[in-house]
Amino acid sequence: MIGIRHVVVLSAALFFAACGDSRLPEFELSGSTMGTTFTVTLVAPGDDIDRERLKTEIAATLAGVDELTSTWRADSELAVFNANAATDWIMVSAELCNAIDNALEISRLSEGAFDITIGPLVNLWGFGPDGEIREPPDDALIEETMAYIGYEGLQTRCGQPAMRKRHGAMYVDLSGWAKGYAVDKVAELLDEYGLSDYLVEIGGELSVRGHNAEGRKWAIAVEAPSTTSRRPHSVLRITDTSVATSGDYRNYFDHGGQRYSHTIDARTGRPVAHDLAAVTVVSKSAARADAMATALLVLGPESGLALAEKLGIASYFLVRDNTGIEELTTSSFELLRHR
Repeated sequence: MIGIRHVVVLSAALFFAACGDSRLPEFELSGSTMGTTFTVTLVAPGDDIDRERLKTEIAATLAGVDELTSTWRADSELAVFNANAATDWIMVSAELCNAIDNALEISRLSEGAFDITIGPLVNLWGFGPDGEIREPPDDALIEETMAYIGYEGLQTRCGQPAMRKRHGAMYVDLSGWAKGYAVDKVAELLDEYGLSDYLVEIGGELSVRGHNAEGRKWAIAVEAPSTTSRRPHSVLRITDTSVATSGDYRNYFDHGGQRYSHTIDARTGRPVAHDLAAVTVVSKSAARADAMATALLVLGPESGLALAEKLGIASYFLVRDNTGIEELTTSSFELLRHR
């Protein structure tokens, strides 16, 4: 998936705060998926759960999402769609069509700040599977690439699942959606097993249900924005929800005294250049939190906060200023924080 090796480092902005000695037994599964790592923690799952079968089904679920959405492998369904230069309706699976349709909703809500057709720009700036660069591309090349960008040029028809792109060279990139989507899929599987207390984390995007091994809400630490160290900036205690963070402080390159972030604004064709370091979003859906965190990071502290407040999104902004980091929060986040 586009930029996963970079986003993995960035997405580690969410990690688990220490909670002391557990009072209930835990069962933990971990491994690698989608170019990053995953952890599934079950609290007191009970002896009636077939753990080996569950492990197999989790692995199959994660493999299925990778086979559906990856742009780092040529045989994924999304990669095959991207490689098809046709501009008429292309038949796809219902799952891919629905995923794209839901992602496009975030594009519309954010007026293109989150744009899943950004793939050619991600590659142009060296943050995709085409390989890294260490200097900004020529302005003329950026403008040429912009001709293939724009979520409005991608259509879905999910009744009889098919998608259509305005330009044959359009390239769909779900890297700002897929990890959260995978978290949601694993959480759905655990719900089907009747499990009520668990945590699912993939590359820093996570979902929790019930309580931790101490019988308390899950403690999630939001990392302080730093290029050199990892330390918690604040801790959230949450239950029955999902969390995602997007930041610009880990994946970038320097050229001519300027830093170029991997967070690219599809509306300008260039990396963002404002003072917003990171955004954390809390939502019922990890996929939605993942995508909306990306959108708000692109929008910046003022426009991002205004949109999040308008849509009632629980959001937490870390903004660089002359004295360090300023915190901005939406009213719905403050309600969550004090529950």
